[in-house]
Amino acid sequence: MNPPSSPPSPLSSSSSAIPLLGPEAFDELDVILDELRTRYDETPQWEFCEGFMAAVICSRRPIAEDEYLSVLLATPAPGEAPDAEGGSFASAAQRERFLALWKQRWDEVETALDSQVDSLEDDRCYHPEVMDIRGAVADMPPEEQAGFKGEELPAFAQVWALGFMFAVESWPEEWAAPRDKDAAQWLDGALQAIVAMTEDDEAAPEVSPLSEDGAPSTSIARLNAFGEAIWAVYDLRELWKTLGPKVETVRKEATPGRNDLCYCGSGKKYKKCHGAG
Repeated sequence: MNPPSSPPSPLSSSSSAIPLLGPEAFDELDVILDELRTRYDETPQWEFCEGFMAAVICSRRPIAEDEYLSVLLATPAPGEAPDAEGGSFASAAQRERFLALWKQRWDEVETALDSQVDSLEDDRCYHPEVMDIRGAVADMPPEEQAGFKGEELPAFAQVWALGFMFAVESWPEEWAAPRDKDAAQWLDGALQAIVAMTEDDEAAPEVSPLSEDGAPSTSIARLNAFGEAIWAVYDLRELWKTLGPKVETVRKEATPGRNDLCYCGSGKKYKKCHGAG
């Protein structure tokens, strides 16, 4: 398992040696998702997609693209007609562009999770693409902040964790506890670390997680929990890679006794029918 987390420094995609998508690419993903939302209002934000992607990458069984996209975006498989109550891309070109950006981010996340790192400050470490909504609002002028009064804003990385757990809950058979007791405890501990991030941050804001000079929006405890959640993703990736896909148990039909009636229904004894060979 990975070592305990220490409070991570402000996260920035530009600090990683892995060639990450730039801000313009993530903006483009947001624009595509916004456009999909005009036809399907349950289309998630990118942060949710980011968590979902990490879980699919860590899944015990490799899940096909068409299978997981239909769960995430409610879009039809290629060649299928859009569902009136589901999502759909505006065109084949839009779908191809989304998948190109998705694949690039997938490769980045997969590379990071397969890297041997022992610090969250390692340039090769997985840094989820998350937003600090509360911090962004806190940095707004008072007149703009008034527009968010009474609105429940997600805690730091909460949407990412919700996306991760949505994927886990969508394929429960792939996340079932293994028979090995130690492995089962390992799985449970890692999932609990991510589940903790789906909860609200009710402690007093102390730091800005994404900016050194931003308004305090997140508690130190939340930031530490986020570090533990990142290590949990590494643990899940390692666990399922170590165990491999589940092997289906092959059950053989019981062979009739030689003096029993044959299973074919002929009325003959098995030894004089299919057992005569």
